[in-house]
Amino acid sequence: MTAPRPGPALLALAMGGFTIGTTEFATMGLLSDVAADLGVSIPTAGHAITAYAVGVVVGAPVLTVLAARLPRKALLLALMGFYALANVLSATAGSIEALVAGRFLAGLPHGAFFGVGAAVGAAVVGPGRRGHAVAMMMTGLTVANVVGVPLSTFVGQQLGWRAAFVLVGGLGLLTLAALWWLVPADAGHEASSVRRELGALRNGPLWIGFVAASVGFGGMFAVYSYVEPTITRVTGLATAAVPVVLAVFGVGMTVGTLLGGRLADRSVMRTVYLGFASTAASLVLFALTGQHPVPAVLALFLLGVTSQVLGLSLQTRLMDLSPSAPSLGAALCHSALNVGNANGAFLGGLVIAAGWGYLAPAWTGVALTVAGLVLVLLVGRTPAGVAVATLPDATASAVTTPDAARPADAAASR
Repeated sequence: MTAPRPGPALLALAMGGFTIGTTEFATMGLLSDVAADLGVSIPTAGHAITAYAVGVVVGAPVLTVLAARLPRKALLLALMGFYALANVLSATAGSIEALVAGRFLAGLPHGAFFGVGAAVGAAVVGPGRRGHAVAMMMTGLTVANVVGVPLSTFVGQQLGWRAAFVLVGGLGLLTLAALWWLVPADAGHEASSVRRELGALRNGPLWIGFVAASVGFGGMFAVYSYVEPTITRVTGLATAAVPVVLAVFGVGMTVGTLLGGRLADRSVMRTVYLGFASTAASLVLFALTGQHPVPAVLALFLLGVTSQVLGLSLQTRLMDLSPSAPSLGAALCHSALNVGNANGAFLGGLVIAAGWGYLAPAWTGVALTVAGLVLVLLVGRTPAGVAVATLPDATASAVTTPDAARPADAAASR
């Protein structure tokens, strides 16, 4: 049922997105500091980014399935508490191996929090506004790139990179308080079970969408993972300009989230196609103009817009393809996007280590994004209204999402 006042609950969920977004992207802005302090190369320091992404990939489906019977609010509180603790642990790392372990632990609750939060948000706003609910929660993540990431980068530059992770631990505590006070106790809680959640995994189109997101979204991360050394060593901007550039990228992500929410409520699949194509175009622009400050920063702004349109539409699509387990569908999206994060950071580091320069990851990103688009065009257009086979369960069997609920999207998917 729709909550009479969904705004406070969405605000608390957005705070969770802000906290997670701050630490997820903060490492990118402090990569050189981390590498220098721990005595490793920049590509090696990038393994901390990959480790976080791997944690998301593992934790999103596993924690969502195992916690299927828990009340959604209690689960959100537990996930955020663990997240805050893991970030403080990361701040104590004395070696790259310890930091990699800490970032892996921090990544575990990430996808599950967004997955459960998306289901809670959709429940409090009611049917027909799922894209809006996801967008509002994701706005917290994008605002983090406008305020949180530049702030944590500045703090890390002034006080050391460890202070940035301590800051995130404090944000986690504030988010816990907001979730406790503002999210209704029964929001998004439906009868479920591990069997029912696992049944959703038997849906072939869901896995097609997962693979497409895993491949295609890596394009953005191939560039963004190494944005700090790129803009200082190639574009020629001063280190003090890094927080400003990150804020510009964050503004682009915020615009993309708001735009993507509106577009996804009209047609999810058209928005997916648009997101892939426009992200590839933004990466080409950055690859061609990265040596010049103004066009390079503009290209990063556009990349923020287009990548968020893509990410939000992919999450809505996966939720549509798992109607019997929307939390799992949304969590799988974050798992898929972070497979892309790991792929992008890893492949970007490889081409840099091979001596091809800091703009080479942009071309790697173009290839990944185009591959994701091709996959969707070839095999990913199954209508969201197809029946989803589930394992026998007392509360669920085959579930169908009515095409009438989103006629424009049903037509587009065909």
